[in-house]
Amino acid sequence: MHLVTVRTAAGTRAGRVEGSEIVLLDHSDVRGVIDADGGIDSAADIDGDRLSLAGASLAPVIPKPDKIICVGVNYADHVAEMGRTPPEAPTYFAKYARALAGPHDDLLLPDPDHTSHIDWECELAVIIGSPVRHATSEEALAGVAGYAVLNDVSCRDWQRRTTQFLGGKTWEALTPLGPALVTRDEIGDGSGLNISTTVDGVIKQASNTDHLIFNVVDIVKDLSRIMTLDPGDVIATGTCGGVGAARTPPEWLAPGRTMTTTIEGLGQLVNACI
Repeated sequence: MHLVTVRTAAGTRAGRVEGSEIVLLDHSDVRGVIDADGGIDSAADIDGDRLSLAGASLAPVIPKPDKIICVGVNYADHVAEMGRTPPEAPTYFAKYARALAGPHDDLLLPDPDHTSHIDWECELAVIIGSPVRHATSEEALAGVAGYAVLNDVSCRDWQRRTTQFLGGKTWEALTPLGPALVTRDEIGDGSGLNISTTVDGVIKQASNTDHLIFNVVDIVKDLSRIMTLDPGDVIATGTCGGVGAARTPPEWLAPGRTMTTTIEGLGQLVNACI
């Protein structure tokens, strides 16, 4: 099942994708579906008003998650290109809800006097469906509602100002998330998925989620030792090799460039930089 959050004249609505249409559900967003009695499964057979998927204005699939937790340096090919040592434990940092953008939104780049080293990072996003705490491997996977595509657009100059990543990672409305939550029954544990980014049609990143150092189960299980993961929480699992910061010379996003971020089975983000 593919669930989206769509913008309408009356505000956002959750919807279930059926072919070329969106069936509107009685919730303001996909987070509401997760929280409903019966959870995600409750949306499977509901009928309602329909919109055309083509041309629909999609919001971030989870517009206001309580937590956005990100994992750094988590692909072997990315670790290699950055000249780093593979980590012994996951590296975590956070984003906040205002960082999110829709899957097809234009991205208003910050004033270049504020930051100019803006980079792309395709990532598999995990969306939590039920509370997870002190989980076994089986419980960790059972707590996953589904998956989406995330582009962790990063301001590298701010990321590198200190040893902490946060300053470069949560700039407002620079992190597209979507296009849909694709349920776990379709995707399994998130392994074996091709993942890529193109910029202006040129392939920049191309890898597979099998190259994650810490996989979905590892991450959810580990985080559940630290905190309770709540329904609607978003976990970005890290990016693969091919980022602009690792190129010689470095390559940055600029107005007029368009990113297409794709994960097999989950769809695409297409975002023009303005």
